This record gives sequence, structure tokens and C-alpha cells, in this order.
Amino acid sequence: MLKEINDENFEQLISESEKPILVDFWAPWCSPCRALSVLLEEISSEYHTKILVFKLNVDNNPKASYKYGIRSIPTMIFFKNGEKKDIHIGILSKEDIIKKLDVLINL
Repeated sequence: MLKEINDENFEQLISESEKPILVDFWAPWCSPCRALSVLLEEISSEYHTKILVFKLNVDNNPKASYKYGIRSIPTMIFFKNGEKKDIHIGILSKEDIIKKLDVLINL
């Protein structure tokens, strides 16, 4: 199960992590979000020593959603050293997500 983050702990988790982070901006009513969640759980399990994967429910957390300009979900934002490095709106294949993460890990 992926860890849920919220407006209250978002900035602290992003800024203090020594590992790269993928944040999945989602909502429970979003079918593509649920499909992506399955892929992200697999990736999180396989890459747990190298990255962190978090979920942020946009309906319950308007501050982070607004700050990062989330207008469509699912949206994935990739962070390293507290900075946004990449963003993707929509679903990607597991292989394409892993490619993005490998780039992030090696930055």
C-alpha cells in the first residue's frame, strides 16, 4: 500500500528526503488513477531502497494541488533534493515510469 501524504506534511517530506520521490496526485473517483495506483505499488515495492512513492488525494489537499498547478489527474511529479524535476499528466506504462525514475536516481 502506498503512503498517503497531505497538505500538512507534504513540504517536509519532500524537502527532507534523501531519496528521489514520486508523488501521485489522484482522487478516489478517478478510474485512471486507480489503474496507475496498481503500477505504482509494484514499482514502490521493487524500488523501495532507491525511491519513495507517495499519493496525494487532490480532493482533500487543495494547497499542494494548487501550488503545483494540478488541473488534471492522474498527475505524477518527480522530486529530487526537494525540487520538482519532472511531471507527467496521465498514465504511463510501468516501463516508462521506471525510465523516468532511473533518470531521477542518476541525476
